[in-house]
Amino acid sequence: MPISVAIIGSGPAGFYTADALLKRCGSCEIDIIERLPTPYGLIRGGVAPDHQTTKRVARKYEKTALVNDVNFYGNVEINGDVGLLELRELYDAVVLAVGAPNDRKITIPGAEKYGVFGSAAFVGWYNGHPDFRELDPDLNVAAAAVIGHGNVAIDCARVLLRTPRGMATSDLPDHVGDVIHNSPISDAYMFGRRGPIDAKFTNVELRELGHLNETAPIVQQTQLPDDPKTALAELGDRQRRLAAKNLATLQDFVDAGPGEKSKRIHFEFFAQPVEILGSDRVEGIRMERTRVIDGSAIGTGEVFDIPCGLVIAAIGYRSDRIDGAPYDEARGIIPNEDGRVDNGLYAVGWIKRGPAGVISSNRPDGEIVSQHIEADFGSISSSDKPGRAGLENLLKERQVRAVSFEDWQRIDAMEIDGAEGVAARRKFVTVEEIFDALGSENTEAARG
Repeated sequence: MPISVAIIGSGPAGFYTADALLKRCGSCEIDIIERLPTPYGLIRGGVAPDHQTTKRVARKYEKTALVNDVNFYGNVEINGDVGLLELRELYDAVVLAVGAPNDRKITIPGAEKYGVFGSAAFVGWYNGHPDFRELDPDLNVAAAAVIGHGNVAIDCARVLLRTPRGMATSDLPDHVGDVIHNSPISDAYMFGRRGPIDAKFTNVELRELGHLNETAPIVQQTQLPDDPKTALAELGDRQRRLAAKNLATLQDFVDAGPGEKSKRIHFEFFAQPVEILGSDRVEGIRMERTRVIDGSAIGTGEVFDIPCGLVIAAIGYRSDRIDGAPYDEARGIIPNEDGRVDNGLYAVGWIKRGPAGVISSNRPDGEIVSQHIEADFGSISSSDKPGRAGLENLLKERQVRAVSFEDWQRIDAMEIDGAEGVAARRKFVTVEEIFDALGSENTEAARG
């Protein structure tokens, strides 16, 4: 039998690892195991609905999934349907690629009020992720506060304010569009503790805001450096180039002003949240001005309030603990040495290094782990572990209805065919809908 590898998680990190293994290891049987019935992880459930060009990377992943040596098993949950220790007995190598699905919680006073959401939950909701179908945020508000200055923060602000015309070619779910497009929201405030040089958003995401038809980005000149060249001087070459582009774009926003656009995204630098105001629900947010000293944002004691009815905390993510694997509680990741966790156990993507980077940042992780697996098992001509056959027997015994990649292709086609007008697709947003669409006789086995 060929060497068997189980990859847990079907997002970018998982597929880049599968692709690297196919190229590096001559004889290798690869099974990709996914908790949801649908593949692609954050490509489907994290990339904003109006960024269809970014989602096209899934076409590359599809080519990997269709290779004869690769199988996809959706609707199979680690720690639930099958355990990690069981998989390690079945497979020569197991790669953890489950990402970081949980929000880092905001812990200031008032964070428990209705109207406070983490960005993972909010993004999951507007992307039709089954876990967040019932989130049901009340968007009958005039303004929202987004805590964070990364790409996810920009996505949240932009999606909240885009018009139906702006979202026409997206895959925004119907129930989400009904809420957003009937909302009176006109202003989104994005807050960052540090200045514009330290912002984590990419210039591509930032520049997009200048091309929205009904929404204007608002930047205060006083929050930009008086002498950008001097302010950038101590940065490394790459960081300096990226920050210089962002500063130039932010200056363009200052120069353009709001014009006659009816909606606004306000960039607020040097401000940290200290309290969420209101009784049972959000009525505003209290911010404190900061000063950056030796790389740390220090509160100055000067506070100001922004009325709002919604707060989205885009301050980072954490991975789930997996039974049978070590866990770094402080960092929310699985401890590893360059992707190696234990003999035959590896980690890639956000569960390896934390939630940072863009989609392509996961590719090197897959390359490194494929090198580890080649070094660890490349000299073995055959394996006596049951691999795929063992997994399928186990799932059959436990009556787990696994979704194959062929099943996913049927789901994919139905979503595309079900779209109205120029929309990219009409997503199924619950597990039950997916199994009903597949005509499964085992719908009752699907988890909601």
